[in-house]
Amino acid sequence: MTQTAILALHDGTLLTGLAFGAQTTAVGEVVFNTCLTGYQEVITDPSYHGQMVCMTTPHVGNTGINTEDLESHYPRITAFIVREVSRVVSNWRAYTSLPAWLEEHGVPGISDVDTRWLTRKIREQGVMHAALCTDGSHTSDELLQMAQTWPGLDGQDLVKEVTCTETFPWLEDTDEAWIPVTPGDWPAASSSSGNDSAPTPLVVAYDFGIKHNILRRLASHGLRVLVVPAQTPAAELLALDPDGIFLSNGPGDPRALPYATDAARELMESHIPLFGICLGHQIIAQALGAEIIKLKFGHHGGNQPVSNLDVGNVQITSQNHNYSVQQGNLPDNVEVTHWNLNDQTVEGLRLKDRPVFCVQYHPEASPGPHDADLLFAQFADKVKAYAAHRAS
Repeated sequence: MTQTAILALHDGTLLTGLAFGAQTTAVGEVVFNTCLTGYQEVITDPSYHGQMVCMTTPHVGNTGINTEDLESHYPRITAFIVREVSRVVSNWRAYTSLPAWLEEHGVPGISDVDTRWLTRKIREQGVMHAALCTDGSHTSDELLQMAQTWPGLDGQDLVKEVTCTETFPWLEDTDEAWIPVTPGDWPAASSSSGNDSAPTPLVVAYDFGIKHNILRRLASHGLRVLVVPAQTPAAELLALDPDGIFLSNGPGDPRALPYATDAARELMESHIPLFGICLGHQIIAQALGAEIIKLKFGHHGGNQPVSNLDVGNVQITSQNHNYSVQQGNLPDNVEVTHWNLNDQTVEGLRLKDRPVFCVQYHPEASPGPHDADLLFAQFADKVKAYAAHRAS
């Protein structure tokens, strides 16, 4: 018999449904995601650390879980909220079901709730603090107390909970991609043309909660990628002699990451090409003096329209963030390159006097549209030009 689950929101609302996944109790921040597909990528995105994700698409789980669509090694969400969950798997790549996988990793889920109603509530009132019980161990009053006393994510350094602990190279298409290594074991700088004077350019990427597909996209453009922990000082990163620097996505409040902001400020002075995505975008903006605010309900999903001022077109983008950059405090050497057409928030920045640019959205998608994938090619061109200039 399926266990009844209770979801308590901090405003006193109680939702009941059917439990799936782990039998446990969890507390977190509820956000909604508008992607029609790609629930496995959503669940494993480290940017969702500390959050309960409500999917707006009504039916979730019929393609099960496979080993290829993971954006990190395991689920990162606190809980999963859906209208209907499929307990039957129908896909040739799947090795297990969504409920069984979440149970294995200790993540609770609730189904048979009105996710449209919950989404509208979040849009009207903002993100909600909530407590979910899937094992019957807590009363409704106890869950309400948990939701109302939970301190929330503002001001919390969540990056330190998802970043790697040691430097490692991204070795695409191998089983060793995430094994920490010593410097002597790093992949050699080789040239696809056989010309020893043109080694493969090296990009060093900060892991604030980096997604696998970001690393895949960087590597696909002929770049070696070395990943470093979030708290790596700028001087230590520069000692690796990179041709490019990347600041990744990640969870939580950028205002709680002074070490990352300080590093970004110093790295921008190096004039090495630097590219930031999502949290990386916010960190760069913060290092430039911009104010960061929390949005009412954030941007989470694969259908956000963004105006690209460089080419005068609109890109449909994948996004996952609760915080936003304010234009007001930006210095004169910074120009806004992208705007969100739904709420006119800043979606992209570029420095006029240094090879630094960043975007709030996810050009690597996973899941979502690939309209903005060209940004990786633009970054790779800057990195290769910088490497060629150094070699000349």
